[in-house]
Amino acid sequence: MLQSLTQHPATSDGLVGKTGRDYLKAGLAFLLGLLTILGALGFEHLGGYMPCELCLGQRVPYYLGLPLILLLLLAWSRLPASGRALGALLLGLVFVWSTYLGAFHAGVEWRFWPGPTACTGTGLNQMSFDDLNNINATRVVPCDQPQWHFLGISFAGYNALISALIAALLLWAGFGQMSRSARKA
Repeated sequence: MLQSLTQHPATSDGLVGKTGRDYLKAGLAFLLGLLTILGALGFEHLGGYMPCELCLGQRVPYYLGLPLILLLLLAWSRLPASGRALGALLLGLVFVWSTYLGAFHAGVEWRFWPGPTACTGTGLNQMSFDDLNNINATRVVPCDQPQWHFLGISFAGYNALISALIAALLLWAGFGQMSRSARKA
């Protein structure tokens, strides 16, 4: 059992080798991302926090990236170093995008810039009286009013920080595999 935890089939030097460290970085990125999206869903479905339009958009990189990270991890030992590098680097860029989405939303909350008109009330659209017929059925969660803070940071701020960490882990693993691939060539 211990040997299976310390040895990875992609390398004979186990998890202390370059390939194993990069595998661990990608695995840690996956675990961190999984815990983050499960936490967001838990706050929504168990805690009663309703996500706004920007919150829902911030989940997309997780929904796209996590299954692909899992596929990369499952195929790790079968891929050449260049394939592992390409996969990790591209997935790192997905979480750079996620970092941007979280930072943008945090900026909207701090009023650094305007958010989308659908959830910040900054729109100048003309409204007709017919639009008022369904006003009770419509629940708009404002994007510029955070529902929760911890240490002065909102959900969006934490998402930006966590996404940056996930991106850094994936990019670090990708560049590690790139240097491994370059040394073999």
